[in-house]
Amino acid sequence: MRKRILPIAVLGVAVLGITACSGGGGDNGDDSASGEGKTLDVWIMQGTNPDAEPFFDEVADAFKDETGATLNVEFVQWADAHDRFVTSIAGGTTPDVAETGTTWTPEFADAGALAPITDYIKKDGLEDDLVDGLVKSGTYDGEQYGMPWYAGVRSLVYRSDIFEELGLDAPTNWDELRDAALAIKAAHPDMTAVAVPGDAEFTVYPWVWGAGGEVATEKDGTWTSELDSPESVKGLEFWTGLATNDNLSSAGATTWKETDVLDAFAAGTVGMAVMGSWTPSAIVEKGPDMEGKFAAVPIPGETDGISPSVLGGSHLSMFETAKDKDLAFAFIKLMTTGEFAEKWGEQSGYFPGQKSLLEKSIENADPMVQPFATQMVDGGASVPVTPTFGAVQAKKTTSAMMQAILSGQKDVETAAKDAAAEMTATLNDK
Repeated sequence: MRKRILPIAVLGVAVLGITACSGGGGDNGDDSASGEGKTLDVWIMQGTNPDAEPFFDEVADAFKDETGATLNVEFVQWADAHDRFVTSIAGGTTPDVAETGTTWTPEFADAGALAPITDYIKKDGLEDDLVDGLVKSGTYDGEQYGMPWYAGVRSLVYRSDIFEELGLDAPTNWDELRDAALAIKAAHPDMTAVAVPGDAEFTVYPWVWGAGGEVATEKDGTWTSELDSPESVKGLEFWTGLATNDNLSSAGATTWKETDVLDAFAAGTVGMAVMGSWTPSAIVEKGPDMEGKFAAVPIPGETDGISPSVLGGSHLSMFETAKDKDLAFAFIKLMTTGEFAEKWGEQSGYFPGQKSLLEKSIENADPMVQPFATQMVDGGASVPVTPTFGAVQAKKTTSAMMQAILSGQKDVETAAKDAAAEMTATLNDK
């Protein structure tokens, strides 16, 4: 059967159809693990939650009360984390539990470094309350290795004050988005009407999917990138054409990362941009004058509806080196369900990985939460779930394609063809 990486339709109660996982490994202990005199070593990525240290002080106290064990948390920079994981896996010095990015979990599972947690999840009756997209990205070869912790998604953020000034409505399709950008450029020629960044791969895929294309598909164990399909090329031509044909972006954006987009938007020099659900508070923090001047909508579909956006985030994973796997899962459960999962989401600006908690976010009246929640449940999508996708990201295949187009070095068809060839080779390089 031909497997396709499709938008994860998790509408309403349908966040909702969970991917069933086959039985897992590991010994399941009692409901409350006993950890008297033991220490659990945990790695957490630094920077996601600005209040992480006091948060984990609370977690450590609760974990001590529940299990009797001491929690030893080490914060690791995202930029250094992958190499550090690889080194620790090779040397057998991995922590008991760690935060793993959703594209890393299959890679580390394939390397034999992670312990399956399927049976633990089933034993505690948690499987029906986990966000499907995070289950999918945390499952490899029929086993679940990543426990959904938190997720974020990108939508279209726009200057609501300028839209009001110009009598514009939030765009509901691609033509309206382009028309709005043209109006902004005409009224504010010094502004980047819509940011089209060259080094931000997750802002590219919505336009591929929105046109009916795919990043890559798998058949009989072989992956094929479809970035060069007619549908994908159509989406890429629209997105890059806003910069190359209509001059609605800026030359500087050719090398922009998502952090650069955030900085420019916070400075008030960008009219529209694809940005993450975690960025609104950062916009105001960086540019206090921007408070009340921006809003968000789901990324519009080509003619209507929503263009899918990457549903990304983190799992908590148990390593095979964990001496007490029952204790390790007790920590994972404490972190990813209930009070602490909800509090982490509130503090970090991400959505929780538990459906019951996600529904609370969907019901949130905050106008800056609703659009991202809608994007997540109606238009969340997954990048290829394979251990080799991390290598694609490391090569910056998609960013190189974008920069070649935006700089005028290649036309869209040529750049997409070259990127697809490189991506296909990398995905199948095991």
